[in-house]
Amino acid sequence: MEKNDNKIYEALEPKSWHEIKAFDSWQIFKIMSEFVHGFEKLAKIGPCVSIFGSARTKPDNEYYKLAEEIAYKLVKKGFGVITGGGPGIMEAANKGAKAAGGKSVGVNIHLEFEQRPNSYIDHDKLITFDYFFVRKVMFTKYAQGFIVMPGGFGTMDELFEALTLIQTKKIARFPIVLVGKNYWDGLLKWIKAVVLLEHHNISENDLELIYIADCADDAVNHVYEFYQEYYHKPNF
Repeated sequence: MEKNDNKIYEALEPKSWHEIKAFDSWQIFKIMSEFVHGFEKLAKIGPCVSIFGSARTKPDNEYYKLAEEIAYKLVKKGFGVITGGGPGIMEAANKGAKAAGGKSVGVNIHLEFEQRPNSYIDHDKLITFDYFFVRKVMFTKYAQGFIVMPGGFGTMDELFEALTLIQTKKIARFPIVLVGKNYWDGLLKWIKAVVLLEHHNISENDLELIYIADCADDAVNHVYEFYQEYYHKPNF
């Protein structure tokens, strides 16, 4: 036991420390229930693509319209669509899937701001979680591809977690498409120049995990063509 740990223990009343330990133990069952609920619902949806992007993107934004078009065309190719269930890019993707008559899934999260389920999610395919890490498992396990639109920290988190899992072979490889060359170009140049060439922190073939697209047809066709060689199945 570290000295700093002793100070923490001494600062807590015995009763409160026991209460904390009890809360941690019972929290396991809440986490387990979210996994079970998510697995039971999403195991039935069939091949889907997860579409990520900012919750702050407005309907008049070019990327909102592009996400809607991509989702529509994915459905026409036989895929359903999974989003984070909220507004912005998520709403656009669910809207496109709904308009095409396909499966429109929302994997929502309880937040204090900006996250209400949008109205384009199928009523029987909306799941709301308390834990981000459980939610991210659902995105990854039941998606046959990621379409990553412009977004913020959450979008980056989902992108790099998927790349890490594929790179380390913890999950099966699936297509990851970044949409919007102008938006992603600076990040990719930094990865190539600094992460790869200067510091050698990734391998050159790791960059092959990422595909860049600027239009809906290119993004959708990349996912579709990938599965001309592979079977659809859960990723882990």
